[in-house]
Amino acid sequence: MKLNIHTISEQLQADFSGNTTAEIETVSIDSRSLQNGVSTLFFALVGPNNDAHSYINELIVNGVRNFVVAHIPENCVGKATFLVVQNTTVALQHLAQYYRSLFVFPVIGITGSNGKTIVKEWLNFLLSPEFTIIRSPKSYNSQVGVPLSILSINEQHNLGIFEAGISTVAEMVHLERIMKPTIGILTNIGSAHDEGFATIGEKIKEKLVLFKEAQIIIYHKNKTIDTFLNPNIKTFSWSCKDPNADVFIVKKTVLDKTLLTLKKGTTTFDLKIPFQDDASIENAIQCLMVLLHFGYDQDTIEHRMELLYPVEMRLKVKNGIHNSSLIDDSYSSDFQSLKIALDFLESQKQYPKKTVILSDIFQSGLSNEELYSKVSQLITSNKINRVIGIGATISEFKNKFINCSTFPDTDAFLAQIDHLHFGNETILIKGARTFQFEQIVATLAEKTHETVLEINLNAISHNFNFFKSKLKPTTKMMVMVKAFGYGNGGFEIAKLLEHHKADYLGVAFADEGMALKNAGIKLPIMVLNPETTSFLAIIQNQLEPEIYSLKGLHAFLKIAKQKNLKQFPIHIKLDTGMHRLGFEENTLTDLIAVLKGNTTVFIKSILSHMATSDAPEHQEFAAEQIQLFEKLSTKLMMELSIKPIRHILNTSGISNFPSAQYDMVRLGIGLYGVSNDYEEQKNLENVSTLKSIISQIRTISAGESVGYGRRFIATKPTKIATIPIGYADGISRHWGNGVGYVMIKNKKAAIVGSVCMDMLMVDCSEIECSEGDSVIIFGTTPTVSEIAKKLDTISYEILTSVSQRVKRVFYRE
Repeated sequence: MKLNIHTISEQLQADFSGNTTAEIETVSIDSRSLQNGVSTLFFALVGPNNDAHSYINELIVNGVRNFVVAHIPENCVGKATFLVVQNTTVALQHLAQYYRSLFVFPVIGITGSNGKTIVKEWLNFLLSPEFTIIRSPKSYNSQVGVPLSILSINEQHNLGIFEAGISTVAEMVHLERIMKPTIGILTNIGSAHDEGFATIGEKIKEKLVLFKEAQIIIYHKNKTIDTFLNPNIKTFSWSCKDPNADVFIVKKTVLDKTLLTLKKGTTTFDLKIPFQDDASIENAIQCLMVLLHFGYDQDTIEHRMELLYPVEMRLKVKNGIHNSSLIDDSYSSDFQSLKIALDFLESQKQYPKKTVILSDIFQSGLSNEELYSKVSQLITSNKINRVIGIGATISEFKNKFINCSTFPDTDAFLAQIDHLHFGNETILIKGARTFQFEQIVATLAEKTHETVLEINLNAISHNFNFFKSKLKPTTKMMVMVKAFGYGNGGFEIAKLLEHHKADYLGVAFADEGMALKNAGIKLPIMVLNPETTSFLAIIQNQLEPEIYSLKGLHAFLKIAKQKNLKQFPIHIKLDTGMHRLGFEENTLTDLIAVLKGNTTVFIKSILSHMATSDAPEHQEFAAEQIQLFEKLSTKLMMELSIKPIRHILNTSGISNFPSAQYDMVRLGIGLYGVSNDYEEQKNLENVSTLKSIISQIRTISAGESVGYGRRFIATKPTKIATIPIGYADGISRHWGNGVGYVMIKNKKAAIVGSVCMDMLMVDCSEIECSEGDSVIIFGTTPTVSEIAKKLDTISYEILTSVSQRVKRVFYRE
């Protein structure tokens, strides 16, 4: 993208202030990105949870000079170029709409409930030999993602493939104006975002708005969709049931593949695809229809379709060898997704040293000279310490990178890997699929057993923002990352929360806080249950202790005085009815006497904890706690002449007692996707999925038993699968013997017999499955809440019970 700032201002009808000669090469909406610079146009978006105008002064300090704003912050007047508009999100969309109008080439627009990203990636693979393609990076399909995708077009592109996602009515009209697809693909219509539409018909009608000026629509023929199609737009339909479709398809399973027999008019031919599941078959057929529409010959279609591959849509964080951290993005290599991956690297780096392993980059639409100059700029702006290039082309441009070594191919790199000394660093592994970088990931990954807990960082971000949207703009957010992040992992979540500008982190004990500080977390960290023996370490690591007793206060003050501390932050805990920890009302006079005139410490916050914020039947008691907190905290503030942060609400309190937000709230289990309220639960996203595999399958006869104590005896021939996870991994023995189940191939398999220390067994008689197949222990089904209810416990216990020997894999969609 190359546009003059004055041209942009005219298109946005903005009030202009500043330098009219600036040339813009990139747009940005993320103030945290290290890629922002002098040629960046920053859009200060305003959302329910954040206002980017508050970061403008910091961006100016970091070198950004051009902004689209709704108002100019007072402290920034005259410091940069500003385009003042009424709504910055609408302005971003208008700029993308104008920019799209500058290019005339086919654009494939994809919408639907499921399969959009996979169809997009497969089409890119199938069509790239003939076209220079610009496509949505990752799943950039929103009201903001689509404009950012469009603004990445350059003069060399001759085909666009973009996806559009909506969650309610009246959204698609904006995306249609921006994208202007000439070819439309309607993928599977499922239940995603059903809550945003009154009926399935309303959802279909809204999706089809994207294609109102398209030349052709490709879709899976059915009567419901046919009802809403515009008769003036040409369609190209397919079906496995309706012979009236333009293309009629018969499916047949052949070994591990699916044979498709196509009939199009008088033409009939066969082809194979390397999938058997319904979703992959449907997505593959949508791609096949595009090849047919473009007039590809039969041999080319047969050859390319058989080469389709599973699409990995996640950026994964894994533990690596020699105390390293890996970011696995080993299935794609294009310029736009590299920018996203580098931002993700910065948000998740566990070690200051940063290495990028990068293959040749394809489909950039730029000359190699220009492309690798831009890649070099990205590497420099993201302060990457070492670059390892793999491929013939990137090797030619080795001199553009500082501290760079290159290899002609992946095999050559693997042959030298022991001499490259990986360790104590964060490593981004990003390569095109043809380079088979999964081999590099396997070599550098820490070796663990095949049971993993997958943590969805997108879901954590969503849940954080959901609860933040319930707060007043002035209310701070402390997020609890104690107990190893409720079993999900401490550092990685803390790093994400730091990226989202949480105000405080909360841990239970000093060692948890020390580990986060040592890993580079800079957010203030409050230690909620400090032992007196840990006070010295708390001071040395700049942690902030909760003080809940006179004994503890005296002990801390003694050490603080010895260290000659001045105004060290502490947090005073009041007991308002929980009767666990805290100063009670009758101890307040003594507390005030100790603290009055004391300059060694200062009270950063006053807090209490609610016992029944999630129990409607005890609302009166909760209200009494809040009233007592108001009384006692006010007394402390008046007697000590202080204005500390006050906080009493936990996750349930945020929703149930909004009037008691005070200055800060403490978000706990809600961040991890769990709520005690049924309606609220619908708005949260599942964070944790515990997965394993099938180790072995056997069939036992009637009368034979399974496991210790013969607690399960078969009454008929039964197929038993053994899963390598047990109570040492955190699976309760009470979940066994027919009480609980796991999911295999989206079907329930009951746990039979006793749960063993390292294994459990399930009845998979009604499931077509094989050894090595994936098994879901908990996630969306069963949920941790469902398991907790059956076991008469709470979700916290299920999550925190997952052993640390279970490998955590963090990913971003």
